[in-house]
Amino acid sequence: MNGRPKRVTKIKSDYMNQYDVQMERNRRRKKKLIQRLVIVSTAVIILLGVMTSYHFKQRAQYAEKQEESDALTEEIANLGIQEKELLEEINLLTDEEYILDIARTNYFLSKKGELIFQVDDEEERSY
Repeated sequence: MNGRPKRVTKIKSDYMNQYDVQMERNRRRKKKLIQRLVIVSTAVIILLGVMTSYHFKQRAQYAEKQEESDALTEEIANLGIQEKELLEEINLLTDEEYILDIARTNYFLSKKGELIFQVDDEEERSY
């Protein structure tokens, strides 16, 4: 054991030849198995990456659509309020007294025998 390599001679027999063939077959099987596992693992990792990317894109689109839906719902509510106000104004415009009041305040129309004086507002006075 002082550094000399040991030399062992192989026995040449049918059993050893079969054993060598069997070992070579096992080595090839193992190599092919490892290759298949690497290919399948790579495919699974790529598939998971694609699915994850797709999932996050879908979440972003969902959030965007949700915000849009909320904005449209709020707009519908505002339009409903505006519709009620306009219907109320339509009902008021059928009343002759209301129309006369608007004409008197906005266009300075007067009733028979009535005088209208225009007075400046206190806020507009400069003194």
